[in-house]
Amino acid sequence: MRKLLFIIALLFTTTLMASEIHWAKNFKSAIEQATKENKPVLFVFSRHTCKYCVILEKTTFSDPRVVKELNKDFVSIIAYSDEGDAMPQELWRPGTPTIWFLKPNGQPMFQPLMGAVKEDVFLQALDIVKKEFSKINKKESGKKI
Repeated sequence: MRKLLFIIALLFTTTLMASEIHWAKNFKSAIEQATKENKPVLFVFSRHTCKYCVILEKTTFSDPRVVKELNKDFVSIIAYSDEGDAMPQELWRPGTPTIWFLKPNGQPMFQPLMGAVKEDVFLQALDIVKKEFSKINKKESGKKI
């Protein structure tokens, strides 16, 4: 019986841990990790007091499908303006939330998404980013030959 309870507790803990996005500590470490792992970067500029930032975090960024995709295929970073988190000046926009998809070197792949993007739309955006990132990698690997 003890083994069964231990296994249930372990599965529950694993499920809880898997339901959160693995946010990088800061912008610099996210870029280093993305370069090392050759992954695109999700960079979110947010604010704790922003209604739409809170909605985005409680809905889209809590959706298990979104969490799974981000943790598997992206390096994710969130910076809060009300905490004074550092971010590149060229990524600053006056509204929050601002959602950027970046190359591993920190350069934007597209213009940012603004606002609380719904889960299904966000998943479509992730798919587009992954396809574009794959094209970029193929193009760059072709240059190296």
